[in-house]
Amino acid sequence: MTVLASLLRTARPKQWTKNLLVVAAPLAAGSLWEPAVLGPTILAFVAFCLLSSAVYAVNDVADRVADRAHPTKRMRPIASGTLSVRAALVGALALAAVGLGLAALASWSLAVLLAAYVVLMLAYAFRLKHEPVIDISIVTAGFLMRAVAGGLAADLRISQWFLLVAGFGALFIVSGKRYSELHTLGNEVGTRRALIRYTATYLRFVWGVAAGATVMSYSLWAFEVAPAEGIPWHTISIAPFVVGVLRYAVDIDDGTAAEPEDIVLEDRVLQGLGVLWIGALVLGVLDV
Repeated sequence: MTVLASLLRTARPKQWTKNLLVVAAPLAAGSLWEPAVLGPTILAFVAFCLLSSAVYAVNDVADRVADRAHPTKRMRPIASGTLSVRAALVGALALAAVGLGLAALASWSLAVLLAAYVVLMLAYAFRLKHEPVIDISIVTAGFLMRAVAGGLAADLRISQWFLLVAGFGALFIVSGKRYSELHTLGNEVGTRRALIRYTATYLRFVWGVAAGATVMSYSLWAFEVAPAEGIPWHTISIAPFVVGVLRYAVDIDDGTAAEPEDIVLEDRVLQGLGVLWIGALVLGVLDV
């Protein structure tokens, strides 16, 4: 395997689906297709893809010894030895530099946010991911930063309900991921150190509370923005949103949500619900 191919695998392009959260704020505001909004939003998306890939490379360098004892992570390029630590770090530095440069082109506030994201994720990679509760809080913050990035890039006002939906929705996904990891790998030393302090009942409590808060916050946002006259598409969008949350909860409960991007890319029912949900939002924005 060439160095370039190994770098591409380490960048984990399949996980760039998470960065689609960047378009959430402009879409919710009904401004996504305006040229002054779409351009900065695309820059924010690309910048987050580059910076998150840089963080993945640094994280794999930090975890290379532990990954060699993991049933699947041992095949990662750095852990398997097909990509050197030096090449990974040089690649990460290049990705981070380009990513921050693109963010600065969109807006300086976005560049500051992404710089803070990098600092937070590096602290997570080298220390904080081993601390229970702190680890899921930081990953949740990373998702929330993605959701805020689109609004900052296009200088849009972000609803307080939107922030709650993004925050609790991220906590739902992250705690569900930890629950699935605990279900699959157990809490033995050598998998993920933070799992040693978690129990299935605690993580079930966290993702259950997060799911309820997400649904409630989304419903309140939908009722707030629904028009007084005409078809209340935002209110209608609550139905596919809630069913989608329940569908994803099935995967969490089965212990198969350790890789959220796999569920999004492979679950056809969830994808169908997503289309219905986004369709209702678009119709609401267009005021059809």
